Amino acid sequence: MITQIYSLQSAQEALDCVEAGADRIGVLTEEPGGPYPCGVSRETCREIFDAVGKRAVKVLISTRETEDEIIEEAADLRPDVLHLCAEYRGNPEFRRKLREKAPDVLLMEAVGVMDESAIEDAVYRASYADLILLDTIARDVPGIGAAGIPHDWSIDRRIVEAVNVPVILAGGLGPDNVAEAIETVHPFGVDSLTKTSVRKDGRLLYKDIEKVREFCRIAHSYGNEK
Repeated sequence: MITQIYSLQSAQEALDCVEAGADRIGVLTEEPGGPYPCGVSRETCREIFDAVGKRAVKVLISTRETEDEIIEEAADLRPDVLHLCAEYRGNPEFRRKLREKAPDVLLMEAVGVMDESAIEDAVYRASYADLILLDTIARDVPGIGAAGIPHDWSIDRRIVEAVNVPVILAGGLGPDNVAEAIETVHPFGVDSLTKTSVRKDGRLLYKDIEKVREFCRIAHSYGNEK
């Protein structure tokens, strides 16, 4: 079972998460003072990616608003995976252009799971994306994710059965519930942000490495699906 840990804010934090068992690390880039939790500058993201190297799969969570900006950022930073979860949603033409500018970068599309309509959305995203991520939609954070609460895992399971690309499950996962989530959904991988972070005054400050370690230990005790 693949483990994905979001959102890292320094090279040392990323390396600590990799040492604790993270197979994939995610870094969210945004302008200073932006609305997303744990956002960093492009240069900090570059430092994190350089430090991690080949030790883990590097995921860029881009919050840029236009197709050209997102593709330019991916071509510059060269992550292993580009994750679209903010206001811009991808499409087959975007995937084609990304392949032209950054041919080695895989595309992961987020699907917000609110009701059964997510199944149709996931099937469409899976028709052109390399991976999809299922997440909860937050009321106070733009885009999809960072809500810190689970959603209906029975819908996620139906999505896993309906698509032919790897599915990563996110949404309020931590050491306390990741085993149940895996047993219910049978995803390719599991993702954690809020429940493996230290929170103060409503802000996510930094990763709790022991919680990351326990999350990864539990997830790695399961085999992979698709």
